[in-house]
Amino acid sequence: MNVNNEEFSDFNLSQHVLKDLEYNKLEKPMPIQEQAIPVLMSGRDLIAEAKTGTGKTLAFAIPIIEKVDCDRREVQALVVTPTRELAEQVCGEIRKIGYNKKVRVDAFYGGKSINPQAMALRKGVHVAVGTPGRLLDLIGRNVLDLKGVRFLVLDEADRMLDMGFIDDIRRIISYVPTERQTMLFSATIPERIRELAHSVMRQPEVISIKSEEMTVDEIEQCYYEAPQERKFDTFINVVKKETPESAIVFCNTKNWADTLSKLMRRSGINAEAIHGDLSQNQRDRVMEGFRKKRFSFLVATDVAARGLDIDGVSHVFNYDLPREQENYIHRIGRTGRAGKSGKAISFITPRETRDLWAVEHACRTRIPQAAGHAGVDYTQNNSVNTLRR
Repeated sequence: MNVNNEEFSDFNLSQHVLKDLEYNKLEKPMPIQEQAIPVLMSGRDLIAEAKTGTGKTLAFAIPIIEKVDCDRREVQALVVTPTRELAEQVCGEIRKIGYNKKVRVDAFYGGKSINPQAMALRKGVHVAVGTPGRLLDLIGRNVLDLKGVRFLVLDEADRMLDMGFIDDIRRIISYVPTERQTMLFSATIPERIRELAHSVMRQPEVISIKSEEMTVDEIEQCYYEAPQERKFDTFINVVKKETPESAIVFCNTKNWADTLSKLMRRSGINAEAIHGDLSQNQRDRVMEGFRKKRFSFLVATDVAARGLDIDGVSHVFNYDLPREQENYIHRIGRTGRAGKSGKAISFITPRETRDLWAVEHACRTRIPQAAGHAGVDYTQNNSVNTLRR
């Protein structure tokens, strides 16, 4: 949601960037972009508190693209991300807006052969986007040279902290020149992130996109309650009633993600699972199939879903409530993106009512019970499978 009528053309951007923004039907900046772009164009360091789905990637990508010198073949901007999926997403956004200027950008992460990534660096990359482990590997092999970096971005910093990457980040920063512009984006700013920021930044500007400006306001939320042995039937009936164009279904375990996707296929619903036990090639294949609409339902765990940014997700289904209540907001933020509406539907058993209340309290949201019922006769034992988990 925009707070005023400002347009990208008001930022005094180059024709290269404006053409790419227009081609991708991006005319009006989102709140994080309105606030961050002028700061970054001025050369100031920046700490930005903004949730996933608020448009933060373009907030740092546009200033970087504007300032990169394409005549220099060295890495001039480094974006550090917590996950492979987020690295690919950021890389894709920069590639779209840097197309006319011919900015060369590539993603660097583990799970794939290091040789093609090393070859890309040797050919020349202006913007490197990568996960901490693979970046350090490339640095250690003397393939990734960061002496020419003028712009450093720490994206989803709180997630990198949660995943234990803080020491790796400090090591990476030690290879980057001190004369640089540093940008830190995070959904939350805990004390350790604040300490990191102030130890590696120079008098940073601080901006925060408050919850009322988040795209979560565009998401319709509700829940269905069913006995444990009828939960799957209820879920299937609701899914068939909703007929989403594209949906993510969240589970709490890898095994259940696999099982649920199989049961959905048996019920005539085209679904695939993604979780941490899949190889990178398998994950890439699943994500490509989902993005290209080869199947409509992605069944995911929280860890696997970190950093996913997929256009057109109309629904999020919480088959399981998250174990960490705050993850509820991250989950439902996968729909209702870029100002579009979305729907988030959760499923609970009577014993999980208090868990639902805990989610509402932690996330400061209200999740009403769905009107009507899911079309399941709980007195009959006609389940696809009686599921006792």
